[in-house]
Parts: sequence; C-alpha cells; structure tokens
Amino acid sequence: MSLVKGFVSNSSKAFVNQDRLAQVLISPIISEKATALAEHANVVAFRVLKDANKHEIRAAIELMFKVEVSSVSTVNIKGKKKRFGKSMGRRNDVRKAYVMLKPGQELNLSGEVA
Repeated sequence: MSLVKGFVSNSSKAFVNQDRLAQVLISPIISEKATALAEHANVVAFRVLKDANKHEIRAAIELMFKVEVSSVSTVNIKGKKKRFGKSMGRRNDVRKAYVMLKPGQELNLSGEVA
C-alpha cells in the first residue's frame, strides 16, 4: 500500500491511499457532448464513485494519466424511474466529473497512438 500526496478540503497537505485513487475513476464518458467538450474546451468527462471528492478525482487523474489538471467539476445525477412491465423500477444514481486540463495537456481516451 503506497501513499500519494493529495489535498484535503482545508488546503492542508495529506496523503491519499493509492489503492483508493485507483478505484475513484469508474469509466470515461464517451458521448456526443463529452467529445465536443474535449475538442473545444479541453475537458474530459468521467463516471466516478459517489463518495469521491474533487481532490481525490484530481489526484487520480494526475496519477493514472500523467497530465496536469486545471479544475474539476462534479455533477450528481438521480436515476430515472422506469416501468418494467407491471412494476416500477429505478435506474442507478450516477456521479460525473468534468476535468479541465491545463493548456498544452492532452488526454487520449480513444486508444489511438499518435
């Protein structure tokens, strides 16, 4: 178990467990909106754990992809209520993170080699 330097909300330096950072990011979001943001504003979207905070998300992106992060915005989306035959069901809640990279930084999620 190794520790990575991160930040907590009161701006004092703390150490974050590297195993926790590996679990924070669930998947990248590949949609029309997300690719338009990536092309025009250098913003990448990820699906993250519900209890992940912005500091953990920043540390996880910088650790895994070796890029510098400018800012992180998070959105909590409630699951829709849907009907499945006679019974009502509900989709899962989702937390998204929109990560803005610093100018000159690039994150390629498509798997293409430059």
